Amino acid sequence: MATTNKPFAEWAEVFPNAACVVSLIDRLMHRAEVLRIDGKSYRQKEADEREAARKAERAARKPSPRASKAP
Repeated sequence: MATTNKPFAEWAEVFPNAACVVSLIDRLMHRAEVLRIDGKSYRQKEADEREAARKAERAARKPSPRASKAP
């Protein structure tokens, strides 16, 4: 079994180039048995939470259109 706790954005630290990743996947898959697990993804849940937090942060920084108008 192969797994990682690194988010995709940090994979470049582990794998220095694309050829390295392709070679690794090729060797792993040569005799691997792939299991598909259906269910809720914790990675997707975390990604959705990060995106919601980013949107909320942007919304908090963006001035309201009404606030910029003079009365």
